Amino acid sequence: MLVALVIMGLFVGLVTAIVLPGDRDVLRVEAERLAQLLDFAAAEAQLTGTTIAWTADASGYRFSRTGEDAEWSEIRDSDLLRARTLPQGVLVSGIRVENMRPQGSMRLEFPPQGASLAFTIAMSLGAERFAIAGSPVGEVRLLPGEGTAPGDVARP
Repeated sequence: MLVALVIMGLFVGLVTAIVLPGDRDVLRVEAERLAQLLDFAAAEAQLTGTTIAWTADASGYRFSRTGEDAEWSEIRDSDLLRARTLPQGVLVSGIRVENMRPQGSMRLEFPPQGASLAFTIAMSLGAERFAIAGSPVGEVRLLPGEGTAPGDVARP
């Protein structure tokens, strides 16, 4: 009976380790999602002829667009560009635009002309790091393990 309980305990432990994603997996999914959304926001800006901005804070990020009055308003009519809350422990730990740290909040703008600036967004979860890099020609890609340490890049 004791041997059967030990075997069942090992089995449950193994299944739990396989089923529960680790920090790296959780962070990778969030970083991939953000990279795809940034790519979509750039395309949306070109298609609609309006500037779209991405802003991040400690708990998540959101997208905004300029209206006819040149005022910024949060995008609420798009399921893809809706405001998102990051999973517990996941941080947007910094941003660099044209290799410079921005002053103030973390903000990235996508103009309708399509000529955007090069950027790198660092994300972290515990010891795991990912970076999302965007080029001036519109390529957005994920760089595993290349996010900077929290505090190395400007925070809001």
